[in-house]
Amino acid sequence: MKRKINAKLLEWKLSSKRMPLILNGARQVGKTYSLKQFGSQHYKNVVYINLEADFRAREAFDTDLVAKHIVERLQAIEGTQIERHDTLLILDEIQSCERALTALKTFYEEEPDYHVVAAGSLLGVAINREKFSFPVGKVDELTMYPLDFEEFLWAMNRTQLAGMIREHFLTNEPFDNALHNEAVIWLKRYFITGGMPAVVAEYSENQNFNNTSEIQQRILNEYVADMAKYADSRTSVKIRACYNSIPAQLAKENKKFQYKVVQKGGSASLFGESIEWLSSAGIVLKCQSITQGTIPIAVFADLSDFKLYMSDTGLLTMKSQMPHSMIMSDIPIGGSFIGALTENYVAQALAANNYPLYYWKSDNRAELDFVIQQGENVVPIEVKSSVNVRAKSLGVFISKYSIKLSVRASLKNFGFENGIKSVPLYALFCL
Repeated sequence: MKRKINAKLLEWKLSSKRMPLILNGARQVGKTYSLKQFGSQHYKNVVYINLEADFRAREAFDTDLVAKHIVERLQAIEGTQIERHDTLLILDEIQSCERALTALKTFYEEEPDYHVVAAGSLLGVAINREKFSFPVGKVDELTMYPLDFEEFLWAMNRTQLAGMIREHFLTNEPFDNALHNEAVIWLKRYFITGGMPAVVAEYSENQNFNNTSEIQQRILNEYVADMAKYADSRTSVKIRACYNSIPAQLAKENKKFQYKVVQKGGSASLFGESIEWLSSAGIVLKCQSITQGTIPIAVFADLSDFKLYMSDTGLLTMKSQMPHSMIMSDIPIGGSFIGALTENYVAQALAANNYPLYYWKSDNRAELDFVIQQGENVVPIEVKSSVNVRAKSLGVFISKYSIKLSVRASLKNFGFENGIKSVPLYALFCL
């Protein structure tokens, strides 16, 4: 599969200021596959080490952390040469070896010509739990997400359609109705499959949602297993309870995360650590409330008021047991879970484009789904799951903060009027 992370990895390789790289991301988003593929395309040799499974490799970090000595020990253990410039050394599941994480600093300081990439699905959890010494300022970092909708179209051999969507996003010219409808159909399929590579690969090959559901359930089971493995028994129960509550949280008219939905009498003191675990593991997306729509929006975040989305819309579809036929239907379904799926999809699209997630509330009189910052501009984003786009919150926000450009994401075609850019939901990867 063609992934956008490959271009970022190449930038890292060619950078004159290159440091050891940490590739973050939830389990099953394709980190290992992408790193191996990148290494095979751009290096003479790839040395892949899974520090969770290879205890002998972990022993290479047990004595001194002199970078040259680590390389010598790994060469002896793996039976291969690790050459400066020409070998990509991949240290996977690095959260399993604290000293390997610390060693990234010595590679930067002592042997910067070695190309070292570390990956870890639960690195953030391990750092918070074990108080690992993170090599701040000595590593580059990238975060990988599930396939976005553009990558999904590439995987479905719809590269030309993806390119046309980008062209119309720039010009605001409406799509031909037939192409618009085709893009909507593919978007609905994406709502069901989501962007987990194994799921997308299965659907690409067999065009069968039943098979994809089995893979999604396996991924959800692996997440639950991680909760038990990387947290104590009492905390893991709370983590699962918070995670299991997400469909119910998003089904509410007020989608603010409420601890009482998790458990009667629930509170931040009881479940706050669990929320941070889920966020650190990359399996939820946290969207903070902001009280003002002015630059910089981050300083106006209300840390006690947030929404939680699942990191993959397909997994949300699976977990909520939303019937596939209802998603694929041409008939608008009022009051259904479609609105929640749509909002989750937008959160996933924005996160994949490295936007911190914020939404805006005004004294409970108005609420705007998302607000992003582009340079010196605040851009509000109103989300609708159908072609009905009537709502007052966007107008309130525009008037209150003198906004120059706004985005309305819906199933309507491309367009631009009165400073509001109409962006079909399928084109959000262009933002």
